Amino acid sequence: MDAAADAGTDGTEPDSSGQFLRCFGRQMKLLREVAGLTQAQLGERVGYGEAQIAAVEQGRRIPKPELVDAVDRVVGARGVLVAMKEEVAKVRYPSFFRRFVSLEAEAVELHAYETHLVNGLLQSEEYMRAVFSMWRPLLDPEVIEQRVSARLDRRKLFSRRPAPLLSFVIEEQVLRRPVGGNDVLRGQLEHLLLCGHERNVEIQVMPNNRDEHAGLGGAFTLIHLEDQRRMGYIEVQEASILYTAPKKVSPLEATYGVLRAQALTPRESLTFIEKLLGEL
Repeated sequence: MDAAADAGTDGTEPDSSGQFLRCFGRQMKLLREVAGLTQAQLGERVGYGEAQIAAVEQGRRIPKPELVDAVDRVVGARGVLVAMKEEVAKVRYPSFFRRFVSLEAEAVELHAYETHLVNGLLQSEEYMRAVFSMWRPLLDPEVIEQRVSARLDRRKLFSRRPAPLLSFVIEEQVLRRPVGGNDVLRGQLEHLLLCGHERNVEIQVMPNNRDEHAGLGGAFTLIHLEDQRRMGYIEVQEASILYTAPKKVSPLEATYGVLRAQALTPRESLTFIEKLLGEL
């Protein structure tokens, strides 16, 4: 592969998410009407309110996977709606992030260096909600809940078998920043301890007092796939780039190796997090 294989987005390209949701909604409405059901009747049968059914049919709401399954069954769609479920799920993520999420789900190894926030895979639900609530421009409450749901869904990576190898280097100041308040931070630190005790997860803290630091270029993620492909991912604001060329990925891998050597060991890091918890 060469540099031409690297893919990036600046967040300005057209996003077809709204168009797809409206198309899905029209299909669902047609199937409901063919089944002779009103929105209220369908909602009652699938356990959702009439307003929620209307919002999905109008393309204003992203349906949850279980709703898609239930509606498909009740209206006798014979898998027509279920066939679109995977694409519906992708719409929960910002357009610049979707390719990364699909690769992340296939990773046999994932290594991430974080400088501002706890990595999304390691975030507690309350921490996620606090992060999205602070997003600028402000997100609608419904969008916040969609983003939280999507981020929680990514946790499936932890329970996948065979288990992927996951490692994280996190700056100390990230663990001291009270995103959402001290109660949220306390819950986040407790969640990190739980994650850090998983056999396939290693968390390392980069102390503030290090006078040598290999990560001054910023945060990044490394992805290794089963077919031996190795990739690097960098994201800032709503711009992202996925590196696939070895001459781009290798320097990131070398940097990550030095970062792990400079950081506290996984055992020392868990002890450090416990110490921070005691200070709250």
